This record gives sequence, structure tokens and C-alpha cells, in this order.
Amino acid sequence: MGATHGSLLLVFGVIAIALLILLITRYKVYPFLVLIIVSLLLGLASGMPMATIVKSFETGNGNTLGHIAIVVGLGTMLGKMMAESGGAERIATTLIDWFGEKHIHWAMMVVAIIVGLPVFFEVGFVLLIPIAFNVAKRTNKSLLLVGLPMVAGLSVVHGLIPPHPAAMLAVQAYHADIGKTIAYGLIVGIPTAIVAGPLFALLISRYIKLPKDNALAAQFLGGAAAGVAAGGGAGAAGASDAAKSGAQNIAPKRELPSFGITLFTVLLPVILMLIGSWADLITEPKTLPNDLLRFIGNSDVALLIAVLVSFWTFGASRGFTREQIQKFCGDCLAPIAGITLIVGAGGGFGRVLMDSGISKEIVNVATSVHMSPLLFGWLVAALIRLATGSATVAMTTACGIVAPIAAAGGVQVQPELLVLATGSGSLIFSHVNDGGFWLIKEYFGMTVGQTFKTWSLLETIISLMGLGLTFALAAVV
Repeated sequence: MGATHGSLLLVFGVIAIALLILLITRYKVYPFLVLIIVSLLLGLASGMPMATIVKSFETGNGNTLGHIAIVVGLGTMLGKMMAESGGAERIATTLIDWFGEKHIHWAMMVVAIIVGLPVFFEVGFVLLIPIAFNVAKRTNKSLLLVGLPMVAGLSVVHGLIPPHPAAMLAVQAYHADIGKTIAYGLIVGIPTAIVAGPLFALLISRYIKLPKDNALAAQFLGGAAAGVAAGGGAGAAGASDAAKSGAQNIAPKRELPSFGITLFTVLLPVILMLIGSWADLITEPKTLPNDLLRFIGNSDVALLIAVLVSFWTFGASRGFTREQIQKFCGDCLAPIAGITLIVGAGGGFGRVLMDSGISKEIVNVATSVHMSPLLFGWLVAALIRLATGSATVAMTTACGIVAPIAAAGGVQVQPELLVLATGSGSLIFSHVNDGGFWLIKEYFGMTVGQTFKTWSLLETIISLMGLGLTFALAAVV
């Protein structure tokens, strides 16, 4: 390991990241395979003992998946139960009634923030897009005015607010307090979502006119969501089965769950996590009640409790049989297998960077240029996002690089703010290597150019504003 000197290690690190970008974007190699191959080559080039290279990758992969696989699986089950029971539809219709047709773009943002909490962006998008189509038709408004606030809400939750799987990853990596992260995430995330969502949508929808005929919208508006899976984008086909089977399973006579019950079920994991992080305020530390509150406030346990509650609130009480509920749980896991593997491999790559000594060199450079850890976290995540297209991979890999710097750096920065800065960086400028880009292009019926002017710009607004507000918050707290 001592064979390779510091500056050379940095060169290898840069080459590895460039190779990642090239193979994924230019040669369209599947990111999971690219991350494994580049990690192994990097280990060899940097002089790591051969016996430890694979072990190092497996350790990083396992450490990341050990937590994230559980959060993703349980979150997706909760989202699936909400979709099948009509809970997402209930939230949407209630908020539309409250906000009125004139302020429909605000309602869609709120719906997305609530529904997006437990599920990955693609899954949340596919759950909500039928609602957006119906709302746009009913209110006779541009799909951009209805849809952009929705994707802004989903995106902000994805990058900034636990218990979303991506944000949970960063909380774990930086040893942040989950309650504080949720609170700070809302302080930064809500104004960001307002600007990037409803306000940006009002502006851009004047300049960009979508075609009158949208084949995908027609399939949704014809009653059952037949053939939803025709939607483009990497995550579309699998995830959209959730929407498709939802439309078929919900008989017209089935009553939707009440707004209160739906909201309670979806927000239950958030409530439990907050209670867990406030355990010391509520009870005496190191007592049984305190331990119990911390236990149920653990993200895995909180999501498990919410899923079990949803089996009643969204399942049995809505007339679904045990077999149907079992089927929903099985069906919803297939679409997330790919993203879960990629996220794990991102963790493996991060670990090889660390074990090869490259992370240490990056720490030395970062500390010598006196870059703020917040800015550094944002920058690393932004570069990886532009390279790989995945916000989740960007967060996973960036955390692996930035966490040791945050620990070693003389500048004291709150780990919760590092989560927000890294999350903001991971959302910058979605483009052609991001499955979400194609998903939005196809469903909205836009050209590639229009998708850049709307979706890519919206993501960049979230990224820059998230960073700015995180710095503002750092000055206050």
C-alpha cells in the first residue's frame, strides 16, 4: 500500500471517477457493473494488497446495504399499500378541495412532499403522475403547472428529508441526529420546494407549450391505467406496475381511506423517529422508557411499525384479503432491486477510496485549501451526480469521501447541515444519464430540449438554493 505516493493516489482517484462517467454515459454500461469494475481496478492501481481489494468493496457494499435495503424495502411497501388503497388519491383530492383550482400547483407540491417521504423518487413519481394527469384535465391547466411542483416536492424530500432512503444514508454516514435533520431539512426544504416548484412552474409554463395529445395521459384518463408501463425511463417500466395494478385492483365501489387515516399512516414513521430523537427530553436518559422510545424511533423499526399499521389502515379495513396484501408486498420489491444494488456498489466504491488511502489524500488537499466542509460535501455530491445520474449514488459515494474530512477537519460543522449540503449537491442538473430525466420527458410528452429547460433547471434551482439556505442556517445555528 505504501508503494503509491500521495499525489499519484489523487491522480488515480480522478481517473477512476472519469472512467465511471465515461463507461456509464458514453458506453451505457450498467452502473452496478461499472462501480464494481472501477473499484477493483482502482484498488489494483493504488497498490492495495489483492487479497483485501474485494474484501474492502464487499465491506463498503454491505455496510451501505445493511441499512438502506431495509429502509428501501419497507418504504416501498408503505408506498404500495398507499397506492393500492387509494390513499394517494385521497390526499390529492382533499388538498385540491382545500386549495381550490386556482392554487392547484401548491396542492400538488404538498401532496408530493407527503407521499414522497417513504419512497424513491421514481416510485413516488409513478404513484402521483395519474393524479397530475387527472388534475390537469379537470382544471384545464398545463401539465407543467401541475406536474413541476409535484416533481419539485418529490425531489426535495429525496435529497433533504429523512426518512427518505437517500437522506437516511447521509444521516447514518455523518452520524447526524435524525430529529434535527428532519427539522433542518424542513426549514431548508420547504422554501426551496416553493421556489423550484409552484413559482418556477408559473413562470416556465408561460414559455413552454406541451403538445395537445399525450399518449400516456390518455391511457390514464381512460379509467383504468392500462398500459402504464409503456412509460420511458430506466425506473419507469417496473415501478409503474404499482400504478397499473393499483388501478385494476381498486374496484370503483371501493371506498377510499379517510384523509386523516392516510396522513397518519404515511407520517407515522416520521413521528416515531422524531419521538426517538427527543427521547432524552421526554424521559430520563438510560431508563427503560428512554431505551424504548429510542428503539421505536430507529428508522428501521419506525418504518416496520408503519408498514404493519398500513396492513390494517390501507389493507384489511379497505376490504383487501391477506393474500392480496402479501401479493402487494412481493410485487413492489422487484422495481427497486436495481437501484438497491447500485446504491450498495456506490458504498463499495467509497470504501475502496478510503482503504486505498485516496480519501486521506483528498482530506489533506481539502484541508490545505481551507474549503468549507459544507461546500466540499455539496461539490463532491454534485460532481458524482453529473457523472452517474443518480442522486442516491451521488449521496452514497460523496458521504464516503466527505465523512472522513468532516471528522478530521478543524472546522466544526454540524453533521445535520452536512447531510443537507450533500443532499443539495446530489440533486444538481439531472440530464440524459438519469432515469428520472427520461421518465419525466416521456410522461410529460416533452422534447429533450424542453426537459432541459424545465426539469433540469428545476433540479439546479433546488441544488443551489438548498446550499444557500444551508449556509444561512449554519450562520444561525
